[in-house]
Amino acid sequence: MPHAEIKYSNDLDLDAPAILAEIETIIQRHDAGAGACKGRAYPTGGYHHSHVTVSISLLEKPHRDAEFSNALLAELEQRVSAMILSPCAFSLGLQYSSPFYVTRQHTP
Repeated sequence: MPHAEIKYSNDLDLDAPAILAEIETIIQRHDAGAGACKGRAYPTGGYHHSHVTVSISLLEKPHRDAEFSNALLAELEQRVSAMILSPCAFSLGLQYSSPFYVTRQHTP
């Protein structure tokens, strides 16, 4: 189950739920078996420059090689950037969690 986090300065008019939904769609287009993408957005009033930072985490898998990662990162950058309508600093990172990471649906 991938994770996406958006951290941004609250001076930006950002539709974070739409961006998170688009991130999930893009990940599933590149990897149909990835599953749902948990997403969170964190606007902040304490910042120095207007910015958006997007972090995406996936589990390591054999098919998620450099070619896969570069293609995924390129599409994410293009689509997410298009959804940010104000000038700002922009960062996007794709990280892979080690095999020693547990993610599952919890049902008590």
